[in-house]
Amino acid sequence: MSRILELVRQDRKEELWQMCCGFIDLSFEQFMTIQKRLLLEQLELLNRCELGNKIMRGTMPRTVEEFREWVPLTTYVDYCPELLERREGVLPAKPILWQHTSGRSGEYPCKWVPLSSKFYDELGKVMVGIGIFSSCKERGDASMAEEHLKIVYALAPRPYTSGTLAHIIRKAINIDFLPPLEEAEAMSFEGRIGEGLRQALSQGFDFFFGLSLALVAVGDNLARQSGKVDIFPLLSQPRALFRLARGLIKSKLAHRPMLPKDLWSVRGIMSGGTDSVVLKERVKEFWGKYPLDVYAFTESGMVATQTWDYDGMTFIPNLSFLEFIPEKECVKWQLDHSYQPETVLLDEVKAGENYEIVITNFHGGALVRYRMGDLVRITSLRNDKLGIDIPQMAFERRVDDLIDLGGYVRVTERTVWQAIENTSIPYEDWTVRKEVGERPILHLYLELKDNYIASEKGVATAVYEQLKRLDDRVDSDSIYDTLESILGMKPIKVTLLPQGAFQTYISQRQAEGADLAHLKPPHINPSEKVLSLLGAKVKAVPEAEVVAEAETITTR
Repeated sequence: MSRILELVRQDRKEELWQMCCGFIDLSFEQFMTIQKRLLLEQLELLNRCELGNKIMRGTMPRTVEEFREWVPLTTYVDYCPELLERREGVLPAKPILWQHTSGRSGEYPCKWVPLSSKFYDELGKVMVGIGIFSSCKERGDASMAEEHLKIVYALAPRPYTSGTLAHIIRKAINIDFLPPLEEAEAMSFEGRIGEGLRQALSQGFDFFFGLSLALVAVGDNLARQSGKVDIFPLLSQPRALFRLARGLIKSKLAHRPMLPKDLWSVRGIMSGGTDSVVLKERVKEFWGKYPLDVYAFTESGMVATQTWDYDGMTFIPNLSFLEFIPEKECVKWQLDHSYQPETVLLDEVKAGENYEIVITNFHGGALVRYRMGDLVRITSLRNDKLGIDIPQMAFERRVDDLIDLGGYVRVTERTVWQAIENTSIPYEDWTVRKEVGERPILHLYLELKDNYIASEKGVATAVYEQLKRLDDRVDSDSIYDTLESILGMKPIKVTLLPQGAFQTYISQRQAEGADLAHLKPPHINPSEKVLSLLGAKVKAVPEAEVVAEAETITTR
């Protein structure tokens, strides 16, 4: 029995809070002390193993300062072939399991990452803490932490990280998944969500852990079908029939289609990914609760999480040592890949600035000064509202997902997605890239849904106006006006894709045996091959004038 489960069964909620959520009560000095202490423990392990000797180039740092001065920044290719071949003998600690995420075309098919027993246990505590944050109303409120809580399984199966996390939290607190984990892992993604919700009609469910996009899709489908519910299959399930009848009554009284919140009262929603921030209002509309945004990676576990105010994310001290590359250093590296960017520690970051995050695994993990490829924004140096004395962050963008139009306007996946959402135009999915013919333009490929009728020019105008509004610079209008003046046009074009384009693409990729992480096309900078598979008539653009296709990832 885990210590967490023991505390739950004994109703020792104060101790449970301290174990799983207590890091938010640390002073900043205590946070940094934990970071440096755990790094020194990790260095002892790295100094004694073959992989550590390779990555640290034969040096044996004994202090934080020596570590940052002597050890170079790394990417996954530096750990090949050892991690790709899952060589356990070269690692700082024997792994309890291996997990993977998607790879990089032409370099490695996937990224295998080991998980030590100690890291597994620490990650379990953090996972339970995140569940508590998603359901609590105030500091110390662990009342929702119970045994046999029900979670709809909406994750990728093991060995993907999300599936691994499901097993970790089940072991930590004895969670019941709908459908059960072993059954869910044998189903398709759509199948496991559908079966989970079908079971939830009879059993109810307490938490959702997965993509916000899945929650919005369920809400959309339910709203469209609320007047066409076939009750015949439910006649043998009185609880499901009662829940459905109650939901229909609620929706009728509210004079709107039936929504998921009419059927279920979820205690908490845990989510992550670019879509979480963009879609949070729609999730709240459909489900009656905001998704708790979590910043996590296969390579690092949990890095930061929102708390019960659903505002900035608080960094987690005990899973990875955190370093930050200032954005201006990233720019220098982008211009010259031989340049080694300087890093700062969390006690040196500045509010309002962007940084690329760098992690070193604790507890016998394998990755050292590892560049995640993400830019995060430090939104504040502390959470004054909740009295959390730790810097707050928000995901900004991938380092490689920036589209630059003439040096004047720069847009990211998150910005484009939010602009499309703000138009209220119903859409199935989208992808966008920069194209340079006579002038640089932002070319958006969009599939409409619900038989919505719109012109390409009308959609382009609507999205462009929202992009202008989302630009957070004081002189944003003048910048866009300047670009329009230079180009002699609005720098955006829309191509409406045929109905079913994205589903056809996914089906074709499945038939080809593509990895789960590569089933959907990238939102930013798709290749001509991808656009062709989507049914777009693509005019050839010189290769040098198109930004390279962005890497697809399963976690941020």
